[in-house]
Amino acid sequence: MNTHPIIIPAIAGDGSLYPVEKLKAHVDGLFHLAISIFVFDGEQLLIQKRASSKYHCGGLWANTCCSHPYWDEPIDRCARRRLREELGFNVPLSRRRVVEYSADVGNGLHEHEKVTMYIGNADRNSIELLPDPLEVEETRWISKDELHAEIARQPESFTPWFRIYAERYPDLVF
Repeated sequence: MNTHPIIIPAIAGDGSLYPVEKLKAHVDGLFHLAISIFVFDGEQLLIQKRASSKYHCGGLWANTCCSHPYWDEPIDRCARRRLREELGFNVPLSRRRVVEYSADVGNGLHEHEKVTMYIGNADRNSIELLPDPLEVEETRWISKDELHAEIARQPESFTPWFRIYAERYPDLVF
């Protein structure tokens, strides 16, 4: 287990990047870079339940994968790396768009992120999901209608960013 602080790129007011510890970025609500990945099998989206031990939003459902690049890591490389680390597989990813959001994620933490969003396609029968139990508690495939119905019925079961994506970017989420 890595005991060193994770250093990620934060964004200054002039748009330049500077290194910051990931936890500090969330404690102080600093604007920083992130990635979000959505992997589909036809009309079904792969979602994950975050490990309960995560320092924020543990036990909540989120999109396929989301994370932060390391300070000196290209964003596309981060997306491929985190999909493999969290879920144990790789598929070709394409950049879809860049969005910004801000949300209280509980435990005194706040996310203010500039997120590069990626789409991937997979045949669920051709990939082997190998979730890292320190990151992912559970996975499942879900349709657009099922997802929106679940979010409406139990919004507290989903991460704040995933609810924001589903509301603001329905063309991306489905």
